[in-house]
Amino acid sequence: MPNTSTERPILVAVANPDHAPQLVRTASDLARASDGFVRIVSVVIKSHDSPFSVYSDETIIDRYAGNSRELLDSALAVAPDDVRVDDALVVSRSVADGVRTAVEETDARALVVGWEDRDRRTDAVLGSTIDRLLERVPCDLYVERIGHEADGVDSILLPVAGGPHVRPAVDVANAIAARNDATVSFCSIVDDDTDSRTAGDSIEQAMTYLEDAPGPPVRTESTVYDGGDVVETLLEAATDHDIVVFGATRQGALHRRLVGSIPRTVTRRTDRTVILARDGDAVGGPVIRQLRRLLPAP
Repeated sequence: MPNTSTERPILVAVANPDHAPQLVRTASDLARASDGFVRIVSVVIKSHDSPFSVYSDETIIDRYAGNSRELLDSALAVAPDDVRVDDALVVSRSVADGVRTAVEETDARALVVGWEDRDRRTDAVLGSTIDRLLERVPCDLYVERIGHEADGVDSILLPVAGGPHVRPAVDVANAIAARNDATVSFCSIVDDDTDSRTAGDSIEQAMTYLEDAPGPPVRTESTVYDGGDVVETLLEAATDHDIVVFGATRQGALHRRLVGSIPRTVTRRTDRTVILARDGDAVGGPVIRQLRRLLPAP
């Protein structure tokens, strides 16, 4: 599936037809804002002990990928008419490897994936597949929580505290706001580590990113919250908005990887739609290499 054109798609990885409408909608918003297109990807697993391992990838797709083909067809059926959408099947040893292959071969601009909040004990922060994508996919990555979908969008909350992941968070907030004629509401919080000037500077930086974001201009507002518990402040603020968009952070212990303790805690306690954004340029940097050394091999 090499990319032979100069266009770089917004990829959306689907594994469940019930999740496709939510994820395809977000990917389409990103593509619409940048006059791009969406490619929906599904991975066909060819494990080492599978009888399919003796077949070529082309044979597996032609003869044995019926369920995956039906999944893609159902995802295409919910795609909007005003955005170009195509699809692809990828054969791989794992979902994470297959999605990463699709990203690399198409030079994707961004990847949209879903995450289900399941109450189970695991070393993975969001699940092993999502964690591997967060660590390794070399493009902007958007992780959207499945099952908490806004019924109409009037306002999008975007907490900011600086860092490399603000820009992709702004991009997706802008894209969703443009489609829904919604307001992007920036907020920053003064706490023990952040004074009022730094909080204001974080909002100004985010506003600069918004000016450069693809798509039409949208309404904005900003608030600096003075003191208090950061998580509780964000949870209270979220009640006045339909979607919360976080840029990934490194707050808390390194084993929390790129998700950050505050976004993770807020996500688990709010009933709002939540999207986590991670900048593609951060992959492979010194912080990522440090994180990988501390993590067990997959």
